[in-house]
Amino acid sequence: MKIAVTGANGHIGCNLCRQLIERGHQVRALVHRNDQGIKGLPMDFVRGDLMDPASLSHLVEEVEVVFHLAAVISIKSRQKDEIFEQNVGGTKRIIEASQKARIRRFIHFSSIHALVSEPLDQTLDERRPLATQDMIIYSWTKALAEEVVQESVKARLNAVILNPTAVIGPHDYAPSLMGRALIQMYLRKLPALVKGGYDWVDVRDVVEAAVKAIEKGKAGERYILSGHWQSIQDISRLVSASSHRKPQRVSVPVWLAQAVLPFLKLYCRLIGTEPLYSRDSLTILRAGHKNISHEKAAGDLGFRPRPIKETIRDALDWYKESGLINR
Repeated sequence: MKIAVTGANGHIGCNLCRQLIERGHQVRALVHRNDQGIKGLPMDFVRGDLMDPASLSHLVEEVEVVFHLAAVISIKSRQKDEIFEQNVGGTKRIIEASQKARIRRFIHFSSIHALVSEPLDQTLDERRPLATQDMIIYSWTKALAEEVVQESVKARLNAVILNPTAVIGPHDYAPSLMGRALIQMYLRKLPALVKGGYDWVDVRDVVEAAVKAIEKGKAGERYILSGHWQSIQDISRLVSASSHRKPQRVSVPVWLAQAVLPFLKLYCRLIGTEPLYSRDSLTILRAGHKNISHEKAAGDLGFRPRPIKETIRDALDWYKESGLINR
């Protein structure tokens, strides 16, 4: 089967391309500038981006399935226009190209952040409304992008929407924000842990569900791909167990972490790195929903998230093998 992938060099994309190739599919990836993580794989590359309709038309030419993963994953409000144009405008353009090419199935990667998280004391499932009024720019644009997909379904686009939670695991070449956090936990370079948590899911389980969605996903349906809620302290303990070191003890409440953010940003600027914590990311950790259901995905896609302990162990092993963690 001929399959096109946007966002192929992202964390999920790197794993998805490998899985599709292993299953014998012909994969064509949209690449802008960076092909880190997929360079050298036996697949076709189309140079372009979501702003370039010509490259999108070339990407989907004679393919049967399109996986749309490309998005700006950022919660910086100063990038509002860029994020909107990529996440919402880009989704419109790839859908238009896919409709013209008469593809058989369109699989859109959204996010759990596209859904309203409150109330926190009730199960979060696919019936939650979209977070179209969210103050966090990433959540807002992913919600609007879902609306674009849903409107296209009414125009006979055979689309499935996937909403993973916080993704961790191997083949994280950038690495991702959570990947950097795991590395810093392992190296004991985090100044303090924050008292909060989130739902974490293995990237390999997400990819397996995505591949199954080609045939088993129901058109127009949304599927939440959640894993296990763990506090930052829980994650730190699992990382410490893998490194055979004592777990980090110092943890601070979210309000205190938010209070020192200006000093943290200044420090990171001086040493030339990106801070792991921001006001919005701390808000997300504080309000991380503890009961996110993947029952629908389990029933339709056979989704079964593996134990978080296994995910942490395999992620750290991969970071070591790739040189992101010095042994």
